[in-house]
Amino acid sequence: MKIALLGYGKMGQIIERFVTERGHEVVLKIGIENLNDFTIENLKQADVAIDFSAPDAAVSNIYKCFEAKLPIVVGTTGWYGELQKIKNDCESSNNTLLYGSNFSIGVNIFFHLNKVLAKLMNNYPAYDVQVEEIHHTQKLDSPSGTAMTLAEGIIDEMDGKKEWVNELVGTPFEDKINADQLLIESHRIENVPGTHTVVYGSEVDDIEIKHTAHSRAGFALGAVVAAEWVQNKRGFYSIADIFNFKD
Repeated sequence: MKIALLGYGKMGQIIERFVTERGHEVVLKIGIENLNDFTIENLKQADVAIDFSAPDAAVSNIYKCFEAKLPIVVGTTGWYGELQKIKNDCESSNNTLLYGSNFSIGVNIFFHLNKVLAKLMNNYPAYDVQVEEIHHTQKLDSPSGTAMTLAEGIIDEMDGKKEWVNELVGTPFEDKINADQLLIESHRIENVPGTHTVVYGSEVDDIEIKHTAHSRAGFALGAVVAAEWVQNKRGFYSIADIFNFKD
């Protein structure tokens, strides 16, 4: 399989290693230093594109891949305000996109566990819930896409939660949280690949589930697995479509 890497920072370089280890070939690498190479003609050399660029570049990258009729796997977050429009455009133009807030296999198990626990805890109103996330200081968006996915999974299963709100610790924040709001507390600390915790608290005890990434390798491997899965498919997919979890 021939792969185009859109975004060749730290993640792109780790992805390239897994591409090679799994017997594939990187035929195009796009970073800020060679944007002139980001052409339809060059994209057509690839079988799949993998995007780990930046939130302000992801949408234009997606549409350029649509123009080239190239399936794209998008690991960049921070563009989900455009999600429904891009889904409609993907399907109407018979293109292919697979996106995910986190491509780590462990995190996707964690996503499923989160929903199962939220469904159970819906029966115990004495417990309130919040999500906490810690990332490196270079992360541009807040909250993380992974934290948003966790929060939305909880909201889907709990009658008492209607929306999430985000506090980026160290910046001004309105302290009052309504009972139907779910707090996502974000921390930015040097050299932390990603830690996510879901906390259910009551007056008598706390219940926590937690995922800690030790490096970015799990995200990179998952992205290559997603590219393998989506090749030769048509349509709009999320990373959850790759897994077949049962309650």
